[in-house]
Amino acid sequence: MNLEEVIEDTRDFLSEEFEVDRDLILPENNLKDTLDLDSLDYVDLVVLIEENLNIKLTGEDFKEIQTFGDFYQLVRKKLSL
Repeated sequence: MNLEEVIEDTRDFLSEEFEVDRDLILPENNLKDTLDLDSLDYVDLVVLIEENLNIKLTGEDFKEIQTFGDFYQLVRKKLSL
């Protein structure tokens, strides 16, 4: 799986799970605001990522994440892409 496939898959499952228009999940958009995340939603997000991308994330991983682009870079690093 390459980064583009990861991004497309991620956009699909995030839009479905958080009921957000897929077209809003863009690298420059703010992850928290776009998905309307609260602290409990981050737990759901971590579980969802683990299930769909088979990587382990923690709350600490999200400390520096602002945009979907930041998130994709984290995933790229975790998947060694």
